[in-house]
Amino acid sequence: MESAMRTSGWGGEGQKYALTSSDDDADFWGFAREADGLFTPLPDEEEARRVHLAGCLPQGGLLKSVERIGSRRALAGNAWFAILDADGATMGSYFVNDVTVVDVEPSARGAGLVDLTVTLWCENALPGAERVWDLVRTGRLNRAGMWHELAPEDRHAWLSVALWSREYQRQGKPDAPAGQVFTLDGRHIVDRTSFYCAIGEAINGPGGYFGWNLDALRDCLRGGWGATTPFSLRWDSSAEARTRLAERVPIGDPDVSLFDLLLEIFEERGVSVILH
Repeated sequence: MESAMRTSGWGGEGQKYALTSSDDDADFWGFAREADGLFTPLPDEEEARRVHLAGCLPQGGLLKSVERIGSRRALAGNAWFAILDADGATMGSYFVNDVTVVDVEPSARGAGLVDLTVTLWCENALPGAERVWDLVRTGRLNRAGMWHELAPEDRHAWLSVALWSREYQRQGKPDAPAGQVFTLDGRHIVDRTSFYCAIGEAINGPGGYFGWNLDALRDCLRGGWGATTPFSLRWDSSAEARTRLAERVPIGDPDVSLFDLLLEIFEERGVSVILH
């Protein structure tokens, strides 16, 4: 992700995406106004994508690939696929494998631009994430609870954008100092993904990230992710959350409920949880 962050400020008007070789930061491949298919896995191939790059001016290794369509050398290689804001700054990025140009045609989006069709592999561009990126891009991810009505798979996509956009959304803001009191709203915590959406929002505000699995939560509690231990966590509507987070987690004999395990993790990391 660090390589793609360096494309910040290179964008033009209406450009939403940028590609840069993962092997050479200086090998910039160009911008695109749209990237239809990036968040849509091909049938039976969860990580495979067929992406239509509209309004593109290919450069570097991508341009060479355009000139070699139909041959083995049309493979441009691996890249960072950056998601840009309205000013052309990088909000976050995905690592993509085996970018190959399979078609090119003149674009209706501007003189000298082309529309490219490429195939690639991407593990982390999840279905449903594009909508969340658009909220970040337009400044509309600005109020608490916007994730409440999402289905579990869409909450997972929400969390993925919260993770990959973390540096952009925090804009260098330091962690909250030790001793802070954060409020965790338990009314909409119904399962694992909703807990992580809620804790991310409690610590870092709307669209915030503070882990999306148990190991990531432990990492966040070590610092550098918005909060400094020791701190206090006021867990409102905790009785309802306890009931909904009753799934058993096999970490030993006997196993424990997810709710109790979370309390253990917080205690181990110096967080005082106040149940309400």
